[in-house]
Amino acid sequence: MRDRHLDMLLAVAVLLAVVVMPAAAAERSITVASTTSTENSGLFGFILPKFQQATGIEVRVVAVGTGQAMKNAERGDADVLFVHHQPSEEQFVAQGFGVKRHDVMYNDYVLVGPQQDPGGIKGMQDTVAALTQIAAKAVPFVSRGDDSGTHKLELSLWQAAGIDVKKASGSWYRETGSGMGATLNTASGLDGYTISDRGTWISFKNKGRLAIVVEGDLRLFNQYGVILVNPAKHTHVKAREGQAFIDWLISDQGQQAIADFRMDGQQLFFPNAKKGGS
Repeated sequence: MRDRHLDMLLAVAVLLAVVVMPAAAAERSITVASTTSTENSGLFGFILPKFQQATGIEVRVVAVGTGQAMKNAERGDADVLFVHHQPSEEQFVAQGFGVKRHDVMYNDYVLVGPQQDPGGIKGMQDTVAALTQIAAKAVPFVSRGDDSGTHKLELSLWQAAGIDVKKASGSWYRETGSGMGATLNTASGLDGYTISDRGTWISFKNKGRLAIVVEGDLRLFNQYGVILVNPAKHTHVKAREGQAFIDWLISDQGQQAIADFRMDGQQLFFPNAKKGGS
């Protein structure tokens, strides 16, 4: 009788382990809607294990363009939004989808193109003037065309140049509708120009004949922000765990982890959290 009783207790214990443990594990995980640059550069692969070790919280990243990441967060398909287009981020909070925006880090964009430079723009520091020259010579330019932060920045530069790229679509102006890596691959194959965040460019292995041709323009500054998705909009949002991730990112420990991430000896992102948020 005692053995049968013990067997029953063991069976109950196993059942509880199967049912309860996954639920407990799920409570210690969050989903972050982010950009392809933070994922493809290797940043998340470097810092997330450090965060999990410090807090016990696992982070699942859904890496898409900034525009799509924001749509995912608006639907409540993420607990935290981590992207790089500040006007859109501030609108996200103003519309009640996010709680508060925090600066996390920055780098910059670069204009890359063929080493032979058919556009004759190498060494220029005025990106708008460089794009104007590319359009005038009708040399290939490859756009992400995916409503990402990079794409939004690129369109603002074309607008500043007074050029309607929609009219050129399919001719010298090509749209991939893809992430940064795929767009760089296309530019490499076409011997065309494109705009990339520096982090992805440094980590990109298939550079081929591409090289940086324009950099250093203040308009190429690239700020990243992080926002907790508003639990008042979506009650399933893991606000405590999501806020723990944000607090860690803007803490001295998180900021140091970002600064420590390097590729080929180069620092890809520069921490600049303001503890009070923006």
